[in-house]
Amino acid sequence: MSVIVYSTPTCPWCHKVKDYLKSNSIPFQDINVAEDRNGAVEMIKKSGQRGVPVLDIDGTIVIGFDKENIDELLNL
Repeated sequence: MSVIVYSTPTCPWCHKVKDYLKSNSIPFQDINVAEDRNGAVEMIKKSGQRGVPVLDIDGTIVIGFDKENIDELLNL
């Protein structure tokens, strides 16, 4: 399973989603779109969104901390 979190250091919802993944022992790649221009472009192409957090769970895009959708995709 591949989980990518597109986030910024100042985003409270980004911290919440990353803490949630950690609390459930889900490994993820964190891409800081504030510093990683290519990461930001990739996020916008995948999601059409400029806001964070955006999650890519095995190719399925989740906008924001949508716990119900995240739980379903990760079988939690």
